[in-house]
Amino acid sequence: MRSRLLAFLFIALTSGTVAYAEEPANTVKIGVLKFGTVSWVLDTIKANGLDKAEGIELEITPLASTTATNVGLQSGSMEVIATDWLLVSRERTNGADFTFAPFTTALGAIMVPPDSPIKTLADLKGKTLGVAGGPLDKSWLLIVAYALRTANIDLRSDTTQEFGAPPLLAERAKQGEIDAVLNFWPYAARLEAVGFTQLIGLEEVVRELGAKGEVAMVGYVFGEIWADKNLPAIQGFLRAAAKANELLATSDAEWERLKPVMSANDPSFTEATFEALRRRYREGIPERPVSSEEADAKVLYQFLRELGGTKLVGSGTELSPGTFWHGAEK
Repeated sequence: MRSRLLAFLFIALTSGTVAYAEEPANTVKIGVLKFGTVSWVLDTIKANGLDKAEGIELEITPLASTTATNVGLQSGSMEVIATDWLLVSRERTNGADFTFAPFTTALGAIMVPPDSPIKTLADLKGKTLGVAGGPLDKSWLLIVAYALRTANIDLRSDTTQEFGAPPLLAERAKQGEIDAVLNFWPYAARLEAVGFTQLIGLEEVVRELGAKGEVAMVGYVFGEIWADKNLPAIQGFLRAAAKANELLATSDAEWERLKPVMSANDPSFTEATFEALRRRYREGIPERPVSSEEADAKVLYQFLRELGGTKLVGSGTELSPGTFWHGAEK
């Protein structure tokens, strides 16, 4: 994957595309998953003129996959995307200048069906567990570390894992074809809306592993060089995003306005789904200083490095310096 991204970048640069604007600009180019939760924030910013109030203009490009957003950032066609700090750290270790500003502390959870006999992690022994993503998924590895520490079980050997796409695993769980599912928070919320219960959430896991609070794994990612050249633009965007979150934290009317955006491409969307998504989103709005987020990320990084190895973190032995952006403090 990395070789393809580098090839894409080389072609873009040699064909005359400039990765970073030479002059400060008030336009911020954002690549976002078309149906991702970041799109809710961006929609709120645009609908309420929060970007214009900061003297910036958002140029939003909906993309179909995380691979597309990563390629957009690598090539310079996108200036901001949403991804995790682990990718940022790995890329910085390899010489990139990407940096990270927190977006959400909402992570995910192991969900079990209504009336499930599974009440504890130990009850998962011998069961089939759906895991969103692959064997190197960050939530999966953190749950593995947690289970080893608190329940003395190794979920990698004590369960049968079924790795797959989040919506597919959610559907298989609803059909009773798997016993439990570890899924990303929007899909966990959708399962909650149809009666599933949370066996354990990642928020509890990270605290047990040494984090002092809820950790934002996903954030806004951009190039540090670009940010330094366009400081008013990136600071304005992050302020607008924070103001959008303030609105989403307090205004039910704003969520009603967002409902068509949230329900797009989701024929099973119900009022219960809406309420679960709203509640979980609000719970995930970051409230801590960047320095606190960074300190906890350093702790979690070591668990991820131990369990995921170089396939996950690359050659780094610790969170790469500069992974978290402190430019909002300038």
